[in-house]
Parts: sequence; structure tokens; C-alpha cells
Amino acid sequence: MPVTICDVGPRDGLQNEPETLEPAFRAELINRLAAAGLPRIEAASFVRAEAVPQMAGAEEVVAAIERREGTEYSGLALNEKGYERLAASGLDRVNFTLAATESFSKRNANQSLAEAQAAAESVLARAELPVTVTISVAFGCPFEGRVDPGVVAEIAARFPTAEIVLADTIGVATPKQVRGLVERTGARGVHLHNTRNTGYANAVAALGSGVTLFDASCGGLGGCPYAPRATGNIATEDLVYLFEGEGAETGIDLDALVAISQWLEETLGRPLEGQVYRAGAWAGD
Repeated sequence: MPVTICDVGPRDGLQNEPETLEPAFRAELINRLAAAGLPRIEAASFVRAEAVPQMAGAEEVVAAIERREGTEYSGLALNEKGYERLAASGLDRVNFTLAATESFSKRNANQSLAEAQAAAESVLARAELPVTVTISVAFGCPFEGRVDPGVVAEIAARFPTAEIVLADTIGVATPKQVRGLVERTGARGVHLHNTRNTGYANAVAALGSGVTLFDASCGGLGGCPYAPRATGNIATEDLVYLFEGEGAETGIDLDALVAISQWLEETLGRPLEGQVYRAGAWAGD
């Protein structure tokens, strides 16, 4: 069964780094990921530079990308202004992210849940690009605790023409919860964090529930500036190793991914959260 893996390292990964990396470096990471066969890459975030300095220069990043056939390049927007910047940049897809709770929406996007949903509806109505709607803190919120699955289902139902992704932003979900919410919402995708070491089990559960789109981050980079103690995404190379072993077709060069994370480790000067890039892709029978 073929699956689509979207590497969110250039956006969700690097936005949590203490230093701001130059647009040229971020574009180089995107180019390396595309060369490894990633079918989708989240390239940039169109948010205010003062809010997330690590994502400053989004247009410069996009301009420096060496477009590769077979790779779809997406960007993040949290409001209509962000969408307008994204659309003007020439990216291929909009990832409009909104929260499942009022508190997280105000912290992350500086708008109420109703305002965020109205903005998403407006973007969907005017967008000429394909739109993904990612529902963040879909399983649990750092400020409000457990999230009612019914609330998430209601939000997802408001966007029938969008590709829906359920985000476990703070890494609290378990496989049973993932299966239940995927089945209830019919979501095509999941965005999983490994904060409590359940990310990969959740990915397998989602795969078994019919999910075909998975966000992951090279080396396990990531977190969330507005979610206390949130740690990295599931690592792209770890997910590829797992899924290929389970018979899912990713079309991604695992050895090339390992090399990218090794390069990132050297560049960032610290070990990353992923496991496979350190152990290597196993060549045994």
C-alpha cells in the first residue's frame, strides 16, 4: 500500500531550534529531502517574524528551492494574511492550521477558535491551491487537557473539501485514541509527536485505520514554541524504516535520509532524537 510522507523538518522542525538558521540553509535542507524522494515537504511558515523568528525569510527560502519533479512543496498559514504571502510565493499547497481548543488558538494564532475557523473557510473559498487543514492539539491541549473527540469531529466536518490532518501536538495520544478519532473524522492524515514514546505505535495504528498521509521530521526535529514540554515529531527515517518493513510503499531513499540527519547533527552540533540515522539502515535478511 502506498503512503505519502510529508517531511515537516524545514518548518516544524527548525522552528523549535534556539538559533535562527539562514534561508539558504533551510532551502538546502529542502533540496536534500526532495532528492531523497520525499513526495511532500513543508517548506516554510508564513507567520510574523517577531512571533517565530526561526521562520523569518519564508519568501527567501521558497525562492532558493531547486524544484524537483515529483515533490509537492507546501507552506503553513495561520490566517488570511499568511495565506496571501504563501500564495504569492509560488508554493504548491496550503497547510492551514487551526486549534481544537480556544486556549491554544489564542496562544498559537492570536485569534479565537471562531475567528480561526472563519479564516480557514475564507481561505478554502478563495484558494486556487490545494488546501490541507491541520487540527492541532486534536488529542490533548497543554492548557485545557484532554480534548473531546466530538469537538474535533465537528471542526473537521466544517471543511469537507479540504484534506484533514489530525495533529497530536503535545504527544499524548495512544493507538486506541488515534484509531477512534481517525475513524470518526475520516481524516486522511496524522501529524504525530513522540513526546511520550507513543508516536510510532500511533503511526502504525493510523496506517491500519486507512490513513495514507503522515507528517514526520528528519532526525525527529521539532516541537512547538507554544506548547510547554512538547518534543519532536516522529523521525522521517524511522517512520520509513518502520513502514517499509510493514509493507507500505514510501518511495523514499532511506540511506539518503540517514545521510541528511547525519549532516543535520553535525550542523546543529548535537544528537537528534531519531534512532535510525544513528543505527543505520539494516541490510540483513
